Formats: sequence, C-alpha cells, structure tokens
Amino acid sequence: MSRRRTGCLVALLVLLAVLVGVLVVVDRVGVGIAEGQVAEQVAARGGLAGEPDVEIAGFPFLTQALSGEYDDVRIQLTAEELGQPAGTSADVSLRGVHVPLSDALGGSVEQIPVDRVDGTATLSWSLLAAQLGGDTALSSDGDGIRITKTVEVLGFDFQLTASGTVALEGGDVVIDVSDASAGAVDVPDFVLEEAAQLLDFRYPVPALPFGLQLTSLTPTADGVAIDVAATDTVLSG
Repeated sequence: MSRRRTGCLVALLVLLAVLVGVLVVVDRVGVGIAEGQVAEQVAARGGLAGEPDVEIAGFPFLTQALSGEYDDVRIQLTAEELGQPAGTSADVSLRGVHVPLSDALGGSVEQIPVDRVDGTATLSWSLLAAQLGGDTALSSDGDGIRITKTVEVLGFDFQLTASGTVALEGGDVVIDVSDASAGAVDVPDFVLEEAAQLLDFRYPVPALPFGLQLTSLTPTADGVAIDVAATDTVLSG
C-alpha cells in the first residue's frame, strides 16, 4: 500500500473517531437536558410535590428520543417529593416510557404511558419507632426486628428488649412482638407478656405515585424495604 493511501486511511480513521466522539458528546448532552425535562413532566403528571432526581438509562439516548420510547427511566423520590413524613423514600424504574418527540419538543405532553414500573419504597426505622414514641429504637434482626423501649406496666417503668416479626398485610406494615425481656431485672412472665403487647402496632403505608402496589417486604439495615410494582400506568396529573 502506498504512503498516500496509508495517509488517507489514517485520516479517515481519525475523522471517524472524531465523529464518534462528537456523537457521544451530543448524546450525553441530550441525556442531561432530557433528564431535567422528564423530571419536570413526571412531577407534574405523576402528582409529585417536587421534581425528583431522574436518570435515563441506556445508550444511545438519541435513538430512544427519536423513537419516543425510553427503555428505563430511574427515579429517586424523597419524602418531600412524595409529600410524606420524613423517613419515607422510594427508588423506582419506569420501563417503557412513551413520550413522542414532537410532543416533548412542542411542550404538549398531556400524559405519559408507561409499560411497567417497579422499585422499592423504604420506611426508615426512626419513622416507625416514632409511632411508639418515647425512647423507642427499632432495628433489623435477621428476618425480623428488635425493639428497645422503656415501658410502664402496673405502675413500674423498665427497659424492655423485644424481638418480633414485621409483615405486610394489605396496605399496612404490621409489627408483632413475640419475645420480650427486661435484661437483668427479674420481671414476672405475665408482666413481660403485657408489656410486649404494648409494642404491637400497624403502620398504614402512604399512597404512592404511578399506581404503585405493595407486593412484599424485607427488613434491612436502613428500615423496612417494600417492593412495589405497577403495569400499564398512565401519568396524567
């Protein structure tokens, strides 16, 4: 191969590399702009109290924008954005989000069809502990929970340590204490049983956006993680 041909080939390869680099930059800039627009539209159409953090997954982005269908839009929701008490949060993925490019460019998005939504809503231990008040502390203990609290039974105050289960019943998180002790303090069993009953409670999970339904629950280090899901959802405000 002559030097001239070699030089032309190198120049062509360099040009292609530059074009690919430009396209990647344009793609990433487009993602950044789109994420802000999606956050605004999701907040408005999803009934949120504020604009959430949004990440549009998948590459390249431009082909998704041109087709008007986004494969995976990931959203982090704080308690403020959900309009719920502190200690409530959610991380969800909207899969198959349909927003025609013409509507997006023209600012005429009236509804956002979504094929499927899944994710996790979290209720912190401090949020749940507040339902019992006082010095209550909750934490995970394997598949169950551990509770410590100063309780009053028959006119006596003592520090109670208990273990129990946490379950999902309908739309409620249910705490059921089954084993309690007062440490080194000698307390009759019937008193401990009475005290343990004071720690049972139900927490109604607040309504979540996007038509999300509660499916299962797992205690974690941060709190109660609730799996949520929805199909064929339309965000229309």
